[in-house]
This record gives sequence, structure tokens and C-alpha cells, in this order.
Amino acid sequence: MLFVFSLLLPGLTGCQKQEQPLPPKARPQASHTAKKETRIVIPPSVAGKWKAVRIAVVDKSRVSQKIYTIPIGGKTNIPSSKLVIRVETFLPAFIMEGAMLTSSSNEPTNPGVKVRITDKDEELFSGWLFSKFPSTHAFIHPKYGFTLIDAVPADK
Repeated sequence: MLFVFSLLLPGLTGCQKQEQPLPPKARPQASHTAKKETRIVIPPSVAGKWKAVRIAVVDKSRVSQKIYTIPIGGKTNIPSSKLVIRVETFLPAFIMEGAMLTSSSNEPTNPGVKVRITDKDEELFSGWLFSKFPSTHAFIHPKYGFTLIDAVPADK
């Protein structure tokens, strides 16, 4: 019996799985960098040069579109709804430099408009619409779609 046990002993110890020590838990790294608040800078070459923007509002349920001309700093109500679009800022050549949003020129090379859309005074969207890149940061609404068409220059 001792003979059989001595033959089995090396086989039993060889089959045992050696347990690997577990690596130390990775600690989540705390971010020490505060999120910089973006600021909008209107260059003198752009200030006062544009008076309004034209925004297309698509009614998805009716498959219809209406274009609204909204003054910069103004607002418009969307009929048959409680939606209000407020136009805050227009940048004809939108660029982002770090935390600063500005325009590289007065030429409409990358038009962007900052809008605020509310429904019964509840904010649904506060962000940018771009005419050349309408899906960038697009606002998704179940019934309506919004697209910047172009801007209306101020009278000379």
C-alpha cells in the first residue's frame, strides 16, 4: 500500500494548480484637472456684421420643413408646439482654441450658431448647430429636427 501511495503522490502534487497571487487592485485615478469653462469670443471683425440666422425646423410627423429667420439675440416660437428657439451667438468661421470658441474670420467657412431650445420653459437643448456639419452635436428630438441653413448679414 505504501508503494502505491508513493507512486501516486508525485502525480497528485504535479496536477495541483499553483495559485498566482492577485495583482493589487488598481485604484481609480482622481482627476486633478478642473474642466475649463468654455467662453465665446466674438472678434471685432465679426461683431455687428450679422443680424440673423435661418434655421430649418423639420416636423418629422408631418414630413414638412419650415425655415425661420431668427435675429441674433432673439427668439421664435414653433407653431403647433410649445417649443421656443433662442439664438444666442453666431460665429461665421467657428473654431475652438482650447476653452475658447471664436471665429477665425468673418467669412462663413464653418458657420455655427449657439441656440437654446425650450419646451414650456424647460430647457431641452443648449448647444451649437452647424450648417456644414449638421450631425455634429446634433439635438435629437422625437418630433422635430433643427438645422442651421445660413446667416443674414447686417445692412451696410
